[in-house]
Amino acid sequence: MSMRRTTTTRRAMAAVSMTAALAFALAGCGDDGGEQPGNEGSSAPSAPASPSAEDKGESQQQDTAAGENVDPNVKLAEIRGQNGVVMVINQVQRDSGGFVTVQAEVKNGGNKPANPAQWAGSESVIVRQNLSSVGGATLVDKQGKKRYYVLRDTDGRCLCTTKIAPLQPGDSTAVFMQFPAPPSTTTEVDFSVPTFATASLKISG
Repeated sequence: MSMRRTTTTRRAMAAVSMTAALAFALAGCGDDGGEQPGNEGSSAPSAPASPSAEDKGESQQQDTAAGENVDPNVKLAEIRGQNGVVMVINQVQRDSGGFVTVQAEVKNGGNKPANPAQWAGSESVIVRQNLSSVGGATLVDKQGKKRYYVLRDTDGRCLCTTKIAPLQPGDSTAVFMQFPAPPSTTTEVDFSVPTFATASLKISG
């Protein structure tokens, strides 16, 4: 091998080494721990998935329907249903997020088991996704001439108490229902649940 060829080979190897080192340095400087544009394949940690409406509903059911921060001795209205079943309204609260939450307790004062499936209403999506619930409840703003249904997601899962066990005579259970809030000028609404009478309720908050 001639001296000239040996020199050329060494220069080529040195150039390859410098190129590799430069690429490694640039990669290290550009990695700030986040996903770079056009680098969809990076292994940067993804954001946690948002809870589904079902998860939110179940969480709120545990915190809200249990009667937390609600005085069970407060009786805003008493609505009579079938066969001695009574719903006592404990709170109708306007929330800062633009909702109205109704808290109540259902008592079976009759001598027959009460079937909660009737309270889900007749709307097929609600009945299918929210068996034994109070998903059929509505608020009517007579002043604004609007009817408000229990909030639900695109799959029909409602923000209300679900999976209510049949109420035996003498049993009671706390329930909640969350609706879109009427305008702030509306302070009174008509509240109804299938098989119960309609009651006029004042909104607080």
